[in-house]
Amino acid sequence: MKEDTIDQNTSMGWRDKVHEVIFEADTKSGKYFDIALLISILSSVLAVSLESVDSIDAKYHLELVWIEWFFTILFTIEYILRIISVRKPSKYVTSFFGIIDLLAISPTYLSIIFPGTQSLLVIRAFRLLRIFRIFKLSRYIGEAAVLQKAFMQSRTRIIVFLSTVFVLCAISGAGMYTVEGSGSGFTSIPQSVYWAIVTLTSTGYGDIVPITTFGKMIAVFIMIMGYSLIIVPTGIMTTELVRIGPVSTQACKSCSKEGHDVDAKYCKFCGSEL
Repeated sequence: MKEDTIDQNTSMGWRDKVHEVIFEADTKSGKYFDIALLISILSSVLAVSLESVDSIDAKYHLELVWIEWFFTILFTIEYILRIISVRKPSKYVTSFFGIIDLLAISPTYLSIIFPGTQSLLVIRAFRLLRIFRIFKLSRYIGEAAVLQKAFMQSRTRIIVFLSTVFVLCAISGAGMYTVEGSGSGFTSIPQSVYWAIVTLTSTGYGDIVPITTFGKMIAVFIMIMGYSLIIVPTGIMTTELVRIGPVSTQACKSCSKEGHDVDAKYCKFCGSEL
């Protein structure tokens, strides 16, 4: 009985050590792991991008395939270690990053299940999912949890602001349709609203331009209003960021959630001890 307890403690200690290295960045080994994984993710995304260039793929196709398998095996080992190191694996597997990690490795294995020329297009579509690896980069942004919390707390004000902007675009588009008419390219209200949104976001395709003086005045108003798309949401988010303050990089061993306060002793999501 005593030996079983010792073995269990040893197992838990090993799992806790792996969890500390993989999920947390406040230790030396954790930082080294994050740096190595960051380089691997960027390299794999670069390989995917190079494979999409026909001239490079035709010359180095075999090398790119070996590189893809190398990173797939590497990320598979990482995925398995993450599942083993958490106390509740189902929480991690069904989490956002758990799904992203699975999407990052599944396309290469799917190419084994679907061989043959008839399914090459399907395989290529599946392999495009490898670009999801770039979403794993967000785990290295130390303030990601703070940004998420700030957005959640300010989402109502941001939604109201964006709704107001959309209403103004609809009104401006209808006004342009009335003032300019089909002679200037504003053939319908939806087309005019589309032009207002394009102008507001400073995209400005240039295929439709107002001719009348009043139409140009409306266009100037929309262009100036476009600056508020950056200023207002940024001000709202900045206020919430200042209010929230810093968070630790510690991840819960049970639910794998992050974003805890620096002095927190228990997980605010599941109540487990940190």
